[in-house]
Amino acid sequence: MSGRLKVFVIIAILGFLAGVIAQLTATYVIPWLAFVLPSLAGLTSYIVAGLAGAIITVVIVGVWAYMTSKREPY
Repeated sequence: MSGRLKVFVIIAILGFLAGVIAQLTATYVIPWLAFVLPSLAGLTSYIVAGLAGAIITVVIVGVWAYMTSKREPY
C-alpha cells in the first residue's frame, strides 16, 4: 500500500471515529452538562464542540507527524 493511500485510510478512520464521538457527545454529554451546569446551558454545545474539534485536530496532526517523520535506526 502506498504512503498516500495509508494516510487517506487513516484519515478516513479518524473521521469515522470523530463522527461516532460527535454522536455520543450530542446524545449523552451535552444534555448531562446542561443539567449539571444550567447557567452555561446556552454555551454547552459550543464548548463541547470546541473541545472535540481540538482533540480531533491534535490526533490528526499527531498521526500525520508520526507517519511523515524520518525514522533513524538505533
